[in-house]
Amino acid sequence: MGPEPNEARPDRRRPRQRRSSPPAAVQRRRAALGLVLIGLVALTIALTAGHASHGQGHGAASTSGAAGGGAAGPGGADASPGTPGSQTRSGESSEVRRLVALGKPIYCAGSRGNEVALTFDDGPGPYTRLMLAKLRKHGVHATFFVVGRNIALDAVATRLERALGAVGDHTFTHPLLTALPTGEAEVEIVRTQQALARSSGAPVFLFRPPYGGRDPSIDAIAQAHGMLEILWTVDSADSLGANYAGIERNVIGGLRPGAIVLMHENHGQTVRAMPSIFAALQRKHLRAVSVPQLLSDDPPSIGRVEAGGAGCGSKAGRSPGGG
Repeated sequence: MGPEPNEARPDRRRPRQRRSSPPAAVQRRRAALGLVLIGLVALTIALTAGHASHGQGHGAASTSGAAGGGAAGPGGADASPGTPGSQTRSGESSEVRRLVALGKPIYCAGSRGNEVALTFDDGPGPYTRLMLAKLRKHGVHATFFVVGRNIALDAVATRLERALGAVGDHTFTHPLLTALPTGEAEVEIVRTQQALARSSGAPVFLFRPPYGGRDPSIDAIAQAHGMLEILWTVDSADSLGANYAGIERNVIGGLRPGAIVLMHENHGQTVRAMPSIFAALQRKHLRAVSVPQLLSDDPPSIGRVEAGGAGCGSKAGRSPGGG
């Protein structure tokens, strides 16, 4: 007999068994393994990024170094010190150092080349920037003998002057040094040497006594402080009241190889005379350079130095009121 219609048939399917959770120890091992894998991945990423960054930094440093090596700063193109005529970054060559060791004033260079030195005393002052602009426009280099107390009048001027050639010590208050006690004369010289080195950004190794006033004592002070005493071959007479035509005549008449020309940057008549002087340099095929370059390229012989002004011309350094 079959089952009753309403009788429930027994379920022949096996009941599903729930998977049991792995033991706690296994779970801990799996968690630890996961952390180790994550750490390894993070370390790999960090090492890769660090290597790339190091490579970029090294490349940038190499590029910067190449650029720095290729660009020469002021004096960067000069030959190494010790080569005759070569200049250091301060502009002081082996030839200049040799002349300093002689302890004698310099009135001119040699006469074998085609160079002269234009020099300007008593700055900085009201005409300094105008004079610098004229020199820069014509590509002319010069040397500026600075009065220490005037540095404060234009704090940037001495750096601009050095960029156009060289700067030198012209004492602090422009006294006649031979009228002072030796100690006071030394203070005048050294005070300006130090102030000018700070303002111009380079050591100062040129010196010119005001009015050309010197004696063996002044010569010795300059030498003791490593400075070369520079006088002149040609006086423009601008400080004596010459007008621009007279300045032109005086300077142009004395332009010859090795000449050192005395002028003053704070005279309007001197500024006015400069274009004619520039033109005369071209006509005579002469090149105006700084005093250090002139003495490095064509140094005077020891005999010429020992002869003083007479070795450079009968009137060299003898003009009244010059400097």
